[in-house]
Amino acid sequence: MGRPVHVLIVLALAVCATPLFAAANCKLMQIGEWRVKPHSGRLIVDGEINGQKIGVLLDTGAQNSVILRAAADRLGLTRQTAPGYRAYGVGGETYVEYTVLDEMKLGQAARRNWRVLVLGERELGQDHALLLGYDFFQQVDIEFDLPNDTVRLFQAEDCGNVSLAYWARGTADVISLAIDNEKPGILVPVKLNDRALLAELDSGASRSVVSRLVAAQIGVTPDTPTRVIGAFQSFVIGGEMIRNPEIRFTDLSIASTQTGSRVALREDLRDMLLGLDFLRAHRVYVAHSQGRLYFAYSGGPVFSVPPPQPPVPAPAAKPGG
Repeated sequence: MGRPVHVLIVLALAVCATPLFAAANCKLMQIGEWRVKPHSGRLIVDGEINGQKIGVLLDTGAQNSVILRAAADRLGLTRQTAPGYRAYGVGGETYVEYTVLDEMKLGQAARRNWRVLVLGERELGQDHALLLGYDFFQQVDIEFDLPNDTVRLFQAEDCGNVSLAYWARGTADVISLAIDNEKPGILVPVKLNDRALLAELDSGASRSVVSRLVAAQIGVTPDTPTRVIGAFQSFVIGGEMIRNPEIRFTDLSIASTQTGSRVALREDLRDMLLGLDFLRAHRVYVAHSQGRLYFAYSGGPVFSVPPPQPPVPAPAAKPGG
């Protein structure tokens, strides 16, 4: 269902697109620019559904764009059962519905009479109503310029091997994107402790994480049941190496099985997710048009870890009877 949504939105944007630069026959056209809400901890931009202002979460790690169920109720949208759909996530199985949006606006883009899935069993906050997933992003080029709180969309024409890191003047690193036809995503080869892994660039993850299973396979295991941070020897992506990184690990082996059409927010196993901490430390251009990822270090820690929790005091002793 993602392709028609994407095409209509991009057509609306492309009306006013102008080439950013031209090299030989290459034309790079900016077709959208979204300002990310600062200090939100997530990539949230302003949008509208049926004339009501909403927040839109940009989540390249989500396979499908969805309306959150609680948000659909707040917006007065009519929900109907979506036969044949089941979805599984961190909180377990959830039933799937759909609703029809009379109009959705995002910047200069407008989509009318959009049938969109409705998911979510619990309230996830009121800062966003729509989750814009990889079904939208997979056919445009995306620039994450998070030091400037900006995400841009591009169309590239006839660019061949021309570098699309237009801001870097030849200093950006470049790697080839990997392809997973079964579970599409922004996939890049990396190395952790010299072991080759496949990482997904996930703008919906606040922090980068490593699969607990993968961490154990390279000899990094928690020394206590509650420990969630692993100390690794090295992390390599392209020509960039980070020594002695501390990276959170978690269970990424969430299974999804269903009959009929498949839907998931963050469906299944990856070796590693590169989250917002990685994106905030780099300027990144995802060139779907070339099957490449360009990136340049901007500053700050590449991997952030949660602050240590204060010790929990022991419960007071009860008086003896």
